[in-house]
Amino acid sequence: MCLDAITVMLTSMFAGFLGSLIGLGGGTIVIPILTLLGVPLKQAIANSMITLIATSSGSASAYVRERLTNVKAAMYLEIFTVIGAIVGATIALLVPSRYLYFFFAAFLSSSFYGIRRKMLVKTPNHDAAQDRFSKWLELEGSYYDESLGRVVNYKIVKAHVGGPAMIVAGLAAGMLGIGAGAFKVAIHELILKMPPKASSATSNFIIGMTALAGSTVFIASGLVNVVLAGSIAVGATVGSMTGSRLLPKIGDKTIRILFLSVLIYLILQMVYKGVTSP
Repeated sequence: MCLDAITVMLTSMFAGFLGSLIGLGGGTIVIPILTLLGVPLKQAIANSMITLIATSSGSASAYVRERLTNVKAAMYLEIFTVIGAIVGATIALLVPSRYLYFFFAAFLSSSFYGIRRKMLVKTPNHDAAQDRFSKWLELEGSYYDESLGRVVNYKIVKAHVGGPAMIVAGLAAGMLGIGAGAFKVAIHELILKMPPKASSATSNFIIGMTALAGSTVFIASGLVNVVLAGSIAVGATVGSMTGSRLLPKIGDKTIRILFLSVLIYLILQMVYKGVTSP
């Protein structure tokens, strides 16, 4: 049991580090590893959801200090993710595990397609004209990009579309015990037109509140194991705080390549587990 706890802690440390760099919750990497260690899928989902609160807090606090996070946009988008997370967690308790694997692969595939297509086009102007609703909410921001050596200013657009779309991200988070950062980042960049670094930082901020909402359902179900959740939380927090310090120094293209590489791995593994599950 002690060895398993240490293994889980080290795995979570790596997952938190990688997740904070690319805007993915560490649960997308931790959950497959937990199932390999013999933890039932639904229990892995429940405990991962609990630890996402710690993971998000570790990196989100650093991003807020560095002014990468768009707090106003995050508060607006959280309204929708919280609703989705509660509904998603309830569904996860009712459906067979194999369907959760396939759902995981499907939503990651949609994120992969969207971000890959964005890599093939020229970087858009982040200071573009806003629509009336986004302007009314005053959704805009700026941050200092160390890799570029200058301040990046941007304005968020289509908030009336991006907000409701985040319900799907919340639904995925609740069903799979993950931050659904892949889907959040896709919405931030493809619909709201946020720069990659602001997108990743804001995604990490939103993940914590989404996880808090979904975890209430899993706590009530009795699936949460304190030792398991604690091991994941410690490792993921250390990893995410380390990753958050590295993010400002990495170029946008590197972030996207890393993002897509992780997605390919996760998609293949989830499809395999879905096919082989009873």
